[in-house]
Amino acid sequence: MKFKLNLLAGAMGCMLAGTSLVAGAVTLKIGNQGDALSMDPHSLNESLQISVNENVYEPLVMRDRNYKLSPALATSWKQTSPTVWRFELRKGVQFHDGTPFTADDVIFSYERAKSDGSDMKSYVGQVKEVKKINDHAVDIVTNAPFPILPELFVHWNMMSKKWCETNQATKPVDRRKGIENAASFRANGTGPYRVRERQPNVRTTFVRNGNYWGKIEGNVDEVIFNVIGNDATRVSALISGEIDVMEPVPVQDVERLKGDSKLKIMQGPELRVIFLGMDQKRDELLFSNVKGKNPFKDKRVRQAFYQAIDVEGIKRTVMRGASTPIAQMFPPQVNGFAPDLNKRLPYDVEASKKLLADAGYPNGFEVSMNCPNDRYVNDGAICQAVAANLARVGVKIKLEVETKGTYFPKILRRDTSFYMLGWTASTVDAHNVLYPIFSTPGEGGRGQFNLGAYSNKQIDELTDKVASETDAKKRTEMIHEAIKIHQDDIGHIPLHQQALNWGAKKNIELVQWPDNGMMWKYITVK
Repeated sequence: MKFKLNLLAGAMGCMLAGTSLVAGAVTLKIGNQGDALSMDPHSLNESLQISVNENVYEPLVMRDRNYKLSPALATSWKQTSPTVWRFELRKGVQFHDGTPFTADDVIFSYERAKSDGSDMKSYVGQVKEVKKINDHAVDIVTNAPFPILPELFVHWNMMSKKWCETNQATKPVDRRKGIENAASFRANGTGPYRVRERQPNVRTTFVRNGNYWGKIEGNVDEVIFNVIGNDATRVSALISGEIDVMEPVPVQDVERLKGDSKLKIMQGPELRVIFLGMDQKRDELLFSNVKGKNPFKDKRVRQAFYQAIDVEGIKRTVMRGASTPIAQMFPPQVNGFAPDLNKRLPYDVEASKKLLADAGYPNGFEVSMNCPNDRYVNDGAICQAVAANLARVGVKIKLEVETKGTYFPKILRRDTSFYMLGWTASTVDAHNVLYPIFSTPGEGGRGQFNLGAYSNKQIDELTDKVASETDAKKRTEMIHEAIKIHQDDIGHIPLHQQALNWGAKKNIELVQWPDNGMMWKYITVK
């Protein structure tokens, strides 16, 4: 079965810039508002961490420069029965320490990715077991027929069984509990770059892997990844030449940088949707003045929040036009999008007030809201705007805006009543939203990022059917049915599709993936 990848024109792009620090070697200096919180590829399912780590670690199946599925550590794959996939593994591949990559590492990486503490369970949650055929072939057995399995594997990265055992890193770094191990600060992948020096939240230096099995199309020998949280400082560093590439470009600075003859801006739609989630499980909310009950269990309250938020105002004043208001939890580029369901409930302050009054909260109530300030474009400002909107209907928001280093552990433990999150359907298929976001939290990564524990049995059933259905028309109809149910329930509150804004000097060529991934092996300094 084929799934269409319909990316908007401009989602990919090339641009130029860069400098050499020493003769004969090319160094690229990147500035980002945040850092990868760990070098462990199984510890956090977060876009920046994935983007950085996948220059070091690799999956069985990867994306090529055009974002199409391509062989990586597996050279081929096929279904040998409805629930069995045979993956032929690439021969001659070595981890950075020289250890050969074999089927044992695939089995180990499966067990590690599905274990407690892993944030990548949803990528292997459909797998029942991995069987070794020989050193360079495995059979991956699924719980039920799952025709899009290869697409799901693009972020399941392989680790060395030997290295993890030697370094007491057999279990993933657990961001929820603050548990660290050697894999958080050191790395041993098969990828085109290796970690040379790690200074968390400051800078990390990577160098080219001289024994890389594949082709490095670019000419970058060294990457210095700098964390520059302040927007103005990051922009100044690009203008002055202290860094060569920056991501993201603050929306308020895009036009100014476009006018700089030494620079270029890369823009395009991202596969990410920014949304709000609400605790719908607890009998009493955390961090709220409402005692003995949970207002978010009442659909009228959830709808009141939805209709109190002026997304067009956020687009205009906060995002400076760099967002697209949306009514669904994934954008039009993702397979399964329903154009006829992409109409938001109207922004209506009076309707919101009436809904709150009907639900028993005529004077509103108070609740905490958790937001990052270094993860999404203008994330803190978006949350401030949401809080201001809700104040108009009597809801007092105690805003907790913090670095993602403390934000993610908190919300992933579900220590939150109301939160903002972004989600990228990296498989470019709706199942990657239905399973981790819409579904009732359960085993195998099901509902792992449904942090408010929204639950609807019909959606759970449809998600299982979507996973196995091979008839494209029937499958799309089931996806649309699940979207409609979720919308009617106000399961979450979608806000907008985010736009990509990268900046760089003019003499660099790089590829901008629509999931905000930046692969250094494609970067060339002219």
